[in-house]
Amino acid sequence: MDLAHSALRRIAGARPGEVGTSLWSFAGFFCLLCGYYVLRPLRDEMGVQGGVENLPWLFSATLAAMLTVVPAFGFAASRLPRRLLVPWAYFFFIANLLVFYALFSIGLAPPAVARAFFVWVSVFNLFAVSLFWSLMADLFRPEQAMRLFGFISAGGSCGALAGPTLTALLAAPLGTANLLLVSCFFLASALVCVRALVRRGDVRNDPGAGSAEAVGSIGGTTWSGIATILRSPYLIAIVVYVLLYTVLFGFVYLELARLVAATYHESAQRTALFAQVDLAVNVLTLLGQLFLVAKVVEKLGVGVALALLPALGLAGFAAIALVPMLAMLIVFQVLRRAADYAIARPAREMLFTVLAREAKYKSKNFIDTVVFRGGDAASGWVYAALKGLGLSLAGLAAAAIPGAILWLVVGLWLGRQHARLRD
Repeated sequence: MDLAHSALRRIAGARPGEVGTSLWSFAGFFCLLCGYYVLRPLRDEMGVQGGVENLPWLFSATLAAMLTVVPAFGFAASRLPRRLLVPWAYFFFIANLLVFYALFSIGLAPPAVARAFFVWVSVFNLFAVSLFWSLMADLFRPEQAMRLFGFISAGGSCGALAGPTLTALLAAPLGTANLLLVSCFFLASALVCVRALVRRGDVRNDPGAGSAEAVGSIGGTTWSGIATILRSPYLIAIVVYVLLYTVLFGFVYLELARLVAATYHESAQRTALFAQVDLAVNVLTLLGQLFLVAKVVEKLGVGVALALLPALGLAGFAAIALVPMLAMLIVFQVLRRAADYAIARPAREMLFTVLAREAKYKSKNFIDTVVFRGGDAASGWVYAALKGLGLSLAGLAAAAIPGAILWLVVGLWLGRQHARLRD
């Protein structure tokens, strides 16, 4: 433990009493994202197999699924104690994955199952990660989050590196269906870490340990998370930030899928390309999380960290407008995802540490799921409409530039508000 504390002190400025919880958090996020990234190349390939022209429909189906899941979560959060809420949600996802394993194994209605799997993975990813960060925002104080969230995020990046590697190594010998069991193993391991965090957090990090708030349900009603958003300019700005992110970069994802489908005609080639993109993103992300995010937040503030991704988007859209090629789009996709996961995402999670518990779980969950996938669905239909008008890749990139400027301004404003609420 002395060695771990020494390493954490150098990397993230960890202090006595924070090492155990930080390591459990790192391990939990590693297992969660490893399990997800075993599935991600399969999800992307199934989306292409279903036809790129059908992706807007899949995005809309994902939003519809979110609108079903979020009220159910709000109902559960109003009644279940915190120590059960997140673990039971993870257990539910594991059970779902075992159902898909059975369906893939018996070959039941492959096209329909493939589309359902695309939607399920899209829901699972956002929901499970949102719940993890709700727990982190609940366990760590704002000052701790500014030092430690980069290190915890690096656990996810290590998992995101391991996941595609396992998929590439095991896809041929095990087959697609058995990869789902590999993912189940890592999700079950994440569940073990979450249970350990809930036990440790109530004692070590939560100033309300032993109180009804700490051990009881989060309270409120099924829809109170939405009401909290509508009453808070701060949360509304987070909604705007997320919507601009999803709509603008939804164009990039859809155009990349179209160009990849037109350029690579074999399924194995496309799956390999998606896995290589994931690998490049996760290497850059890991380096940024370990060595950049804490320093950027400490020296420049949360607002600058939030504004870095829109600034990169602005530069990237301008470059694509000038050089509208698949290679440029792939480079931009790698850089923007790395900047998001390494810096913008940890900074975005820090925004919730200054809020009440109900907002940390319910409002945050609504933003991370319904708002996020709502932006995806909107981007899909706007993209289809713009392509129907004949806009090229260069035209789409140019149209995105004003949105990137607005996005940058919102990020800076959120940083100022976070600093005011923290103080």
